[in-house]
Amino acid sequence: MCVMSLQMWAQSNSQRNFQMVQGMDVFTTICRELDMFYVDSINARKIVGTGINAMLSQLDPYTVYYSEEEMDELKMMTTGKYAGIGSVIRQYQKDKVVIAEPYAGSPAAKVGLKAGDILLEIDGKDLTGKNTSDVSSMLRGEPQTTFLLKVQRPGVEKPLSFKITRETISTPAVPYYGMVAAQVGYVNLSQFTEHCSEDVRRAVIELKAKGATSLVLDLRGNGGGLLSEATEIVNLFVPKGKNVVKLQGKSPASKSEYSTKKEPFDLQLPVVVLVNNSTASASEIVSGALQDMDRAVIMGTRTFGKGLVQTPRDLPYNGSLKLTTAKYYIPSGRCIQAIDYSHRNEAGQPERIADSLTHVFYTQGGREVRDGGGIRPDVEVQLDTLANISGYLSVDDVLFDFATEYCLKHKTIPAVAQFSITDQEFDAFCEKVKKSDFKYDKQTEEVLKRLKEIAKFEGYLDVAKDEFEALEQKLSHNLDYDLQNNKKDIKELLANEIVKRYYYQAGGIEEALKSDVVVKKALELLADMDAYRALLTKKTEE
Repeated sequence: MCVMSLQMWAQSNSQRNFQMVQGMDVFTTICRELDMFYVDSINARKIVGTGINAMLSQLDPYTVYYSEEEMDELKMMTTGKYAGIGSVIRQYQKDKVVIAEPYAGSPAAKVGLKAGDILLEIDGKDLTGKNTSDVSSMLRGEPQTTFLLKVQRPGVEKPLSFKITRETISTPAVPYYGMVAAQVGYVNLSQFTEHCSEDVRRAVIELKAKGATSLVLDLRGNGGGLLSEATEIVNLFVPKGKNVVKLQGKSPASKSEYSTKKEPFDLQLPVVVLVNNSTASASEIVSGALQDMDRAVIMGTRTFGKGLVQTPRDLPYNGSLKLTTAKYYIPSGRCIQAIDYSHRNEAGQPERIADSLTHVFYTQGGREVRDGGGIRPDVEVQLDTLANISGYLSVDDVLFDFATEYCLKHKTIPAVAQFSITDQEFDAFCEKVKKSDFKYDKQTEEVLKRLKEIAKFEGYLDVAKDEFEALEQKLSHNLDYDLQNNKKDIKELLANEIVKRYYYQAGGIEEALKSDVVVKKALELLADMDAYRALLTKKTEE
């Protein structure tokens, strides 16, 4: 029986190898035929790249080919570093690109670039009609290279020119930390890049020196990064020698374990970890491992569910393949991968693993947890849906322009804790919105439009004409009403945009914390240690 199985395996393996060689031979031949006989000249690099990307799209979205020209992007993902001016840019008035947010201490900030500056030229090359991707590529380059940037600053008649020297930009892994209550420290960790665990450790040390006796670790929106750094962060709060994550793949090289190797920083510090549906990969390892060890309370909404591990593989001609090589398993033994890319529906789309097909695992203390579908928080906190008008305003030029005009009138503003938008300033913003070309689509109107189309198709539109007209009248846009009805949210959007102009990314985070519902819930829990401990010790049987 064993001999027969071995023969079948060898036969299957041989057939697969033949199919692979056959496919590559056909692909090479097609490329040669296109190059020789296609009616127009072809872009060989583009057409082959398209073929490679189409092949990889059949696997998963994390297996990606990077050509030599795209290697900077891969480097930035793993290190958080790139060479450029250090600023967020955004599309503006359809055909322009504008400075949206210079990073503190960056070349952009040093030469005096400000949010609202419209980019006109780079070394004499006109930027009109360029998109943010095109301009970003032009702003980046080798460290210590210099270029001339011409901008149009609102409130200044003539264009301004800045000579800028590109520097290696390190986006901060911990963009903000501080005290959010008398004895509660807060650390925002945005990415798992090199040495981020050291940044977290320094932040916690400083917070404890300021009187913190408990901690909120915010991993919301953190898409992951280096597993080694995730392990180091877990090690801050759990003993030496604890398994944090196991990798299981097809090749022996893809099988490994990450365990804590140092003495912990603090085994007793109460910790609440904040997560949401954008918390992924290494962030899920940290939150999942701390949950499996009953070491922290996880709060927020269910995480993304990325349990796949990628490894860069060098390719000829200085390219690289970021390749999914393994699945990871956290201490309880579960893998939290939410989508099974090896099985697809009739439309060829992968589907999320149904909750009914997940399996039960247990934490170190006997609490029930499940695999598949990400990390389920111990305390779920659902956020109110952002109103339609608020969503449109947040990306519209009218809000951005109001903040720019505000900064022209105010050289300074109070500290973030004391800053707020007055009712008078809100009213001025509303007047600006009404005078602008601001447009937004209400969901009720979109649904009504689709309903009318269905009614017309089924022959009911004429019969229900009066009812549809009455409903349309009731649901028509009332900009004044929508602005006033969402005053609180809109004032928060305005305050955040303005604060970032003076206090950069850290200020924006601090401003957002003022109205953060999840942080408020975390503070309530950390103020009740009996409730906190009960969550970590409650057995499934109870």
